[in-house]
Amino acid sequence: MKGMDNEGKTRDHSLTVTTELVLPNDANLLGNLLGGRLLHWIDIAGALAASRHSGGIVATIRMDPVEFKHPIYVGNIVSLTSYVTWTGRTSIETAVDTYAEDVLTEEKRFINKIYLIFVALDQNGAKRITPPLIPKTDEERREWAEAAARRGKK
Repeated sequence: MKGMDNEGKTRDHSLTVTTELVLPNDANLLGNLLGGRLLHWIDIAGALAASRHSGGIVATIRMDPVEFKHPIYVGNIVSLTSYVTWTGRTSIETAVDTYAEDVLTEEKRFINKIYLIFVALDQNGAKRITPPLIPKTDEERREWAEAAARRGKK
């Protein structure tokens, strides 16, 4: 059955890069990207990584507190890089790193890093077991340990 791989999967399996162009319809009266629109994009990016890892349907159950370090303007390119950082029996934590790029100056700004928790579901909406994450690098093991600490897991 898809998503039942007992061998586990690496972070690279879930790595997803999403790119969006900020259009006037995405912005407030000052020409800044609406925070809710960015949160929507972050949620989708995280879900894509979690779905790739689990091999199926996922649902968002938590998003950590969000801080926007810089405004994002109409005409900017927003890049969202998402990947799995931790897995439980049925839950999956993803990280989403957000950057904004000014196409005229090519300046890239770090906007935020958000952690989200998803639960793997079957076609009937019941929780299902997800493959374990196999951290391969020191950075991946560090992120795993930090995620486990955030979630109160060992």
